[in-house]
Amino acid sequence: MVQGCETPQIDSLARRAPRVSYRMAEVASILDEPGTLALFGFAAGASPGDDPRYLQVALEGFDTPAPFELWRVDAPVSCGIEGTLRWSAGGGWLFAAIELDEREHGGLEASATVAYATLRQFVGQRAEKHVLRVWNYLGAINQGSGDAERYKHFCDGRAQGMGAFFAEGFPAATAIGHRGAEHRMQVYLLACDQPGSRVENPRQVSAWRYPRQYGRTPPSFARAMTLPAQDALAISGTAAVVGHASAHEDDLDAQLGETLTNLEALLASAGMAAAFDTHSPLKIYVRHSADAPHVRDFLQNRLPGVPVLLLHGDICRSELLVEIDGWRYA
Repeated sequence: MVQGCETPQIDSLARRAPRVSYRMAEVASILDEPGTLALFGFAAGASPGDDPRYLQVALEGFDTPAPFELWRVDAPVSCGIEGTLRWSAGGGWLFAAIELDEREHGGLEASATVAYATLRQFVGQRAEKHVLRVWNYLGAINQGSGDAERYKHFCDGRAQGMGAFFAEGFPAATAIGHRGAEHRMQVYLLACDQPGSRVENPRQVSAWRYPRQYGRTPPSFARAMTLPAQDALAISGTAAVVGHASAHEDDLDAQLGETLTNLEALLASAGMAAAFDTHSPLKIYVRHSADAPHVRDFLQNRLPGVPVLLLHGDICRSELLVEIDGWRYA
């Protein structure tokens, strides 16, 4: 299925970053707006409708109803569905998403392999072949111990599925556990026909260099990605990790403070001005629902005016209580 079959014009100018914002409106009205590349709802149920640009992420928001997350580009958008993969493209940008039932693929590790292999094959034949940002949502992420933890199985499968596709460097990424059906796995990405610039945090060991204690396969992501026009920074899931170790176990305020320190270090590494503003939306993943009001108050005090979406999700390390990702526009 292909919808809106305009062919975006490719030019030699650096691609302006998609504009990411949070909106309260009807799904249909947002999808009808020119330049809508992708739209995300946040609830445990299945996605309503069949528009490939809409994905209902299996995370519950702490606001009722939760706002939608909108990606817009300055170009006509085409979209389609190919098997389990949905996509849309416009102005040199590509959104692609896949949702799998682990029971149909032999478990989480095999499902992660299938998901990444499918995305790799699809993106590899597109002009928008530079994957800049990936999001991964899976159930029961901390279930199991040692190498048997589900997140570690996911990392193994992801590496098998991506093969050598990211041999020149990994994209920015997030991996969070949802509280929906354990067997539901979602992966989606943003790619471009021009490369970005990877950014690391000098306060942290690069994720792909983590020691063996974190699993057979280290996590495969960059801490952030500067988009091609240097007009936005796509920030990976960021938590209270210093070096490679989790900090401030059981201390929510200290973890929040350390996380913000890491975010500021990323801005400095990317050559961006300090602090976030009203045009820099952030997603906050909170492990315990009882912590959400305190997290909201903390962030309103430390990041006044910054658009914040609070979501109920488990962090990839069981001792971490909160994680933040999002966007910083220049």
